[in-house]
Amino acid sequence: MLSAIGLDEAQETAYRTLVGLGAAEVPYLAHRLALPEDETVRTLRHLERQGLAAQSSTRPGRWVAAPPAVALGALLTQQRHELERAELAAALLAEEFRGRAAEPAVHDLVEVVTGPGAVAHRFLQLQLGAADEVCALVTTTPAAVTDMENDAEDRAVERGVEYRVVIERGVLDAPGGLLGLAEALRRDQQVRVLDEVPTKLVIADRSIAMVPLRTRGTAGTTGAAAAEPAALVVHDSGLLESLLGLFEAVWRQAVPLRLTADGTTHEEDSAAPDNSDLEVLSLLLAGLTDASVAKQLDLGLRTVQRRVKHLMDLAGVTTRLQLGWHAYERGWVARKG
Repeated sequence: MLSAIGLDEAQETAYRTLVGLGAAEVPYLAHRLALPEDETVRTLRHLERQGLAAQSSTRPGRWVAAPPAVALGALLTQQRHELERAELAAALLAEEFRGRAAEPAVHDLVEVVTGPGAVAHRFLQLQLGAADEVCALVTTTPAAVTDMENDAEDRAVERGVEYRVVIERGVLDAPGGLLGLAEALRRDQQVRVLDEVPTKLVIADRSIAMVPLRTRGTAGTTGAAAAEPAALVVHDSGLLESLLGLFEAVWRQAVPLRLTADGTTHEEDSAAPDNSDLEVLSLLLAGLTDASVAKQLDLGLRTVQRRVKHLMDLAGVTTRLQLGWHAYERGWVARKG
């Protein structure tokens, strides 16, 4: 838990033990930690440099723990300051990058990434850099990145990034496929299924996309060259707009997956909203704002907005005014006489 402030597992254990004891001699602490005394002393020296421990001024060889509230608070403040400096540097670099040219050169709009390590690294970068939404199409075709569950996705979800994912039906039959989907649904991700998904695709914040290429694995090719993956990374451009259109078209055709009370998944009729969607819709038509609807139904604001977007997708409309008209026409809500 304290790795974020520069402590490894052994150092954290030593500090926790010293906090529990208040103070201790090196031999006794080494015994408690099951470490040689010289290694225990090195660990204590590291804690001393971090301001987490100090040698007793009255009893040589005795070490005293620094109060966690004071010592850890100082380290966390320093860490936050360093992160703020890193964020500022990133913002300045981004501004410098945007200012290189008013119109980017054609070769800057796309990049080809080759090799399993490079493809996997770029895939993780897309997720770690996402601020609002990640859209993905997942096929059953093997590739360098096929696991829907990874650290980058977990960290993105924790930051509030929304995921919309369409999976090919064959993924459900893959080993661990249902388990991974159930976990994604528990994290309130939107997952849909389709018999056949045209291609693998990942889009982050509607501003950058990644799609696989088969540059060397052509028909009749064998050996390592045939297995080497490659991907096309597409920046803001007409090609990116086409990929966004492709995702939205596939998303509209796919059937939503829901998590049942017993932890299994089931497919829903994509042509009709569920009860929660109708509750949100009825309150919106009554004149409530998104924030008021969220408060009334004890939902998050982003959840309400996501449900509204889902309703608009079902109705095939682009504005909320159109959504209200279609809701009455389709019988989702009743007209008041």
